[in-house]
Order: sequence, then C-alpha cells, then structure tokens
Amino acid sequence: MKKTLVFGASTNLGRYSSLAIYRLVANKIPTQAFGINSGTVHGVQIKTNLDDFKNIHTITLYLNPKKQKAYYNDIVKLRPKRVIFNPGTENPEFYTLLSEYNIEIEVACTLVLLSLGQY
Repeated sequence: MKKTLVFGASTNLGRYSSLAIYRLVANKIPTQAFGINSGTVHGVQIKTNLDDFKNIHTITLYLNPKKQKAYYNDIVKLRPKRVIFNPGTENPEFYTLLSEYNIEIEVACTLVLLSLGQY
C-alpha cells in the first residue's frame, strides 16, 4: 500500500481528518499526519514539521483553500503522486500548480473512496 499523509489533521475525534486517519489505519494503509498542533490520534502521531515526511504517495487535504495557500510550495516539494481534495477543500488555483508538476488531482472524499474500495 502507498503511504498517505493526512494534511490538516486534528486530534478532535469529531473531525473528518481524524475519521480518515482511523479508516486509513483500519485499511492497513501506511498513514502519517500533519497538523497545526501535535498530538496522537488513532495511534498516528500528528507532526507539525513537514521536514519529517518522505516518500509520500498520497496527500489527503483537510484544509480550506485560504489556509492551503501557505503550504503550496511545501506540498509540491513533498512530490506526492496525488492530492485528494476532500469536500470543502476544492481549489482550482492549486489544481493548476499541482498539474504543472504532474501531480494527480482527485476531487473526492477519502472516506467514500475507502468505503467503496477505490482508494
């Protein structure tokens, strides 16, 4: 399985990012997490430094478009194969930038993809 980075992770168990971590781990997908605050959720440490991440296949975004802007270059530098834009994170400006670096864009819900076996 390909390593996934949950971007915008939260320790708040009511957040979709937390549920995504739970479901990714349950599906035995190597999972890492980045957030503004550190902590641990479902056994995955949320890190606050992007330098800690290497060989990421998929980034699943849980950050609204305004907050994404500050991370454009950081995400591109991670060189993921794809970025999943979950509901509420859609960002045509960022799609254009990612396309320039041949990074696949998927506008979908990580939770739905996992439940359908299409992740």
